[in-house]
Amino acid sequence: MLSSISFIKQSLGLHLFFARIMKEHSFFLEVGFTPRDANFTQQADAFRREFDGLLGEAISLSNGVVNPAVLQSGEVITPFTLNAEMATTYFTGVQIPTQLTQAEAELMGGGITAANRMLEQRVSTLNQRAINATAALIQFKKSILSNVLSCNMFTLNYPLLITHILREAELYLMQLRRLQNREEINLEREAYELEFFWNRQMAEHAKFIRGLLDPTETDLINQAEDFGDEFDQLTADAKAAMDMTSPLARVTDESLKATEDLREFKAQGTQGILACKVKSIIIPLLGDHVLREANHYLRLLKMFERS
Repeated sequence: MLSSISFIKQSLGLHLFFARIMKEHSFFLEVGFTPRDANFTQQADAFRREFDGLLGEAISLSNGVVNPAVLQSGEVITPFTLNAEMATTYFTGVQIPTQLTQAEAELMGGGITAANRMLEQRVSTLNQRAINATAALIQFKKSILSNVLSCNMFTLNYPLLITHILREAELYLMQLRRLQNREEINLEREAYELEFFWNRQMAEHAKFIRGLLDPTETDLINQAEDFGDEFDQLTADAKAAMDMTSPLARVTDESLKATEDLREFKAQGTQGILACKVKSIIIPLLGDHVLREANHYLRLLKMFERS
């Protein structure tokens, strides 16, 4: 059974990454609807605000408590996050609460050594709120995907992107429920499943980037295409490791190197978009979003490698 201290630290670390991811998913959905579907726009905006609140609560509980490795990984915020949010607000008119990002920049990692019943209860309440919100967001995403695939709705988001962000919400929900049940989550033991999951997500990131770049950005398109192919192969390799037909250590090493390269590509791309040097229809916050996910995966891969 999970100790109180581990429950608190793992829960808050999970929220600092995933609550931000969920609020940004809601935002990407919000700005992708046509005027006809204003009711969906309003629902997406309500989800975005709900996850703003959840992230704010997680931040308020995390200082001096959360694992320093989470804060240092670049999965919570990057050097580009604040500017990406400001630029995205400018382009869309949607007011993104940058004070959350500024508060995260000031967070300090820590190591609580004694159980704190009040903090544990607040974290448990936060987890339950996040479970309810994420379960509702999953149903919202499923309804959008169903409408799009049946040609009852047009959105600027690829159907695959909606499937992609649905998977991430389902992973967040599964991990939250396990934490609430005080299950011991040994990420190292789950390396097979997580490498398969995140290699597929990285492959899709590369494909989305390729599809959102201006057709004149030939070099960047070719690089994105190569990353897509490389991570498709790594996804297949991770699946083979799950089936015990390939050694996981080799897959981990290769995934780590490829993800480091992809992370640099995403960082340069985000910087280029913010500097108006990359022609695309990639909104700045999306560039920073996929960069943070690569940073999150790199932290996991380094844990797997040590184990």
